[in-house]
Amino acid sequence: MMIAIIDYGMGNLRSVGKAFEKVGFDAVVTDKAEIIENADKIVLPGVGAFKDAIDGLQERNLIGPIRSHIKQNKLFLGICLGLHLLFSRSYEDGVHEGLDIISGEVVRFNADRLNVNNENGQKEVFGGLPVVNNQRLKIPHMGWNTIQARKEVPLLKGLPADPYMYFVHSYFVVPDRKDVVATETDYGAAFVSMISIDNIFATQFHPEKSQQYGLAILRNFGEL
Repeated sequence: MMIAIIDYGMGNLRSVGKAFEKVGFDAVVTDKAEIIENADKIVLPGVGAFKDAIDGLQERNLIGPIRSHIKQNKLFLGICLGLHLLFSRSYEDGVHEGLDIISGEVVRFNADRLNVNNENGQKEVFGGLPVVNNQRLKIPHMGWNTIQARKEVPLLKGLPADPYMYFVHSYFVVPDRKDVVATETDYGAAFVSMISIDNIFATQFHPEKSQQYGLAILRNFGEL
């Protein structure tokens, strides 16, 4: 079995590879289309800007191999920016088209929405999202936070309820279809922190940085 970690010029690749090695799976970091096409499983990680990521995939002619891999029902794991790229469009520094494999958008945390208070010390609702008062929340959302399962997902096998994972992001995904939502996380408002549909899995958090529970997710992916 070969796991290919896609190198498209956006960082954090080696740490993902080392994390897979730690849980007993060999993974190759590559920007070669033929290797990605022949891989049993592919991982699309990334830290950085959405447009730069799309440009990096296009320049290396990797969009076709990614689509082909998914259409063949082979397993896919996206991490952070790799989750965002699956969606139809992103509003990060303009409007940019994504891979449109999952219908929906990538939007920024709204500081006003996160930090609004009302006179009675109660929750308020802005844009359909519940907001907890008296929380001076910062953007980016950085550090440890819990994930809450919204459906049964094989990558969460053996994990406790509401495990802590490590996050670093200013944007989050808003899927058109609610049935793709695997976990949510609260940061003043609930946002989607993991999606799962058929052979596709993707996380907003960084499992490679999330210690034992993050490594368990990578192990579960390797064992599928």
